[in-house]
Amino acid sequence: MNMKVRIILLTFLICIISIACQDEADIPRTITNITIKYPDNVQALNIKKQMLVFTNISTGANINIPVGEDYNLPEGIYNCSYKADVTYETTSEGAVSEPGSGQAGDEHQQQPETVTHDGKLSGKLESVKINGNEKLNFTIETFLFTDNDDFIIEEIFFTGTLRASGSQYYGDSYIKIYNNTDHVLYADGLALTESRFKSTQYFDYTPDIRKDTFSVWAIYVIPGSGQEHPVQPGKSLILCDTGIDHRNANPNSFNLSKAGFEWYDNSTNPSHMDIDSPTVPNLDKWYCYTLSFWVLHNRGFCSYALARIPIDKETYLRDYYYTYKYTMYLPAGTFPMQQSAYKIPNSWIVDGVNCSVEAARVWDILPANVDAGWTHCGTTDNDKTRYFKSVRRKVAGFEDGRCILQDTNNSSDDFNTECIPSIIEQQGTAINAQGTKATTITWDGIIPKN
Repeated sequence: MNMKVRIILLTFLICIISIACQDEADIPRTITNITIKYPDNVQALNIKKQMLVFTNISTGANINIPVGEDYNLPEGIYNCSYKADVTYETTSEGAVSEPGSGQAGDEHQQQPETVTHDGKLSGKLESVKINGNEKLNFTIETFLFTDNDDFIIEEIFFTGTLRASGSQYYGDSYIKIYNNTDHVLYADGLALTESRFKSTQYFDYTPDIRKDTFSVWAIYVIPGSGQEHPVQPGKSLILCDTGIDHRNANPNSFNLSKAGFEWYDNSTNPSHMDIDSPTVPNLDKWYCYTLSFWVLHNRGFCSYALARIPIDKETYLRDYYYTYKYTMYLPAGTFPMQQSAYKIPNSWIVDGVNCSVEAARVWDILPANVDAGWTHCGTTDNDKTRYFKSVRRKVAGFEDGRCILQDTNNSSDDFNTECIPSIIEQQGTAINAQGTKATTITWDGIIPKN
């Protein structure tokens, strides 16, 4: 390259950099302050490490903000997330002192005991508009969560498969739950629930109970008296739509005849009847909105949660009915609406996952203390590339040969998106409508198994 060409290229590069810097300098900025609201009734909360991040929705750029300080943010619309590693204390009601222990007064006096715990805080704001010359102040409410000692959702396959003709095939969706602990867990009584609301549509619901309660329209419970369905550490249990070998109806599907449980519905519509597998036991159906049969939302607009419901079915259905109102504003007019669902207190939820697609997402249905993020298959509504794909929880590490999955209560961080489903990998079945076979097996859709 001769000297003249080098000078021209260098001049061109300098111009580009200057224009970029000029463009950035021309973007109006606004002084912004974020107040962190910590949970009530948490004793001796100590922040060990914290991070506050603004993400520009248009550009995807992340800006780390010093907590408690004013920051001059470029104009734009942002999502804001706060995370912190903390310690906190709990005080027991007391332990009985032993005779002769030297305690003053009654030898059986109750002595309170203080215990320090590790935990995490999480909170978020969405679609925050940063503009104008005046200082803007925002508050993020945070929620405390600790390590989960129950099942977690390992994988959700909601997209379904395609026939060779390219048409949608139904019935082979599943949710895989995982024992991420170091001890046996019993699946008896664990409830699988689907949200009543969609992540792509939001109204001002009254009463608004989302902070404390999850509104659901499908509840299926694993039967058992308490210790009938043990799951070993590092092992999974498959809950599926229809527990049959689907390859008989669609060669591009796979075999679910050995799944743990299926959700089965007695349809009232003769043209849309469910199939009751002879080899896979049924979940106990507590409630579902449909009069035919339930299928997972195949575009991923719903949220899912596992819950431990501490009361019997009859009491729950009587006492946890939720009637809400909202207003629809349409070109044809304003329409007041009233609908109903059931509700699950967030304190009963052991794990939850928000799903959506970026192009259509409006909100996260589960609150930040259950899931501070969301996951997806496909990037737009009706994305044709979503089929044969699932969301799978990431590997955090291994301990004595047991796989530890990542669980930070943030699905944006915890899940790999648009993965080959684990069952397709294990059975070497089709990954597309053309029948191309899966050839690898992974722990989480990314990390290969040796």
